[in-house]
Amino acid sequence: MTDFNDRERAEEAHFAHDEEMNFRVHARRNKLLGHWAAERMGLSAAETESYARAVVQADFEEAGDEDVVRKLLGDMTAAGVEVTEAEVRAALSAKLIDARRALMGES
Repeated sequence: MTDFNDRERAEEAHFAHDEEMNFRVHARRNKLLGHWAAERMGLSAAETESYARAVVQADFEEAGDEDVVRKLLGDMTAAGVEVTEAEVRAALSAKLIDARRALMGES
């Protein structure tokens, strides 16, 4: 019975670790995405950091990436930047890869 309990605890720990890493990757991706959008909008360094944090916060509105995509499209359009949803989604995918690489490098 002890082996089963040990295995169960190990599985739970592994699941918790995977969930934490997934959260960290997505938060890092959103921060990088915020920097990308801020650069396109011509924001200052201080504004860029603030905007990147706002993009990270936007991801908590609903499950999935739609809240982030909607925020970026709205903000960039309001700033007079011509951008398509496809461009935002392509940046989202690229920044996800960058975020994974960065976090793997930290491990």
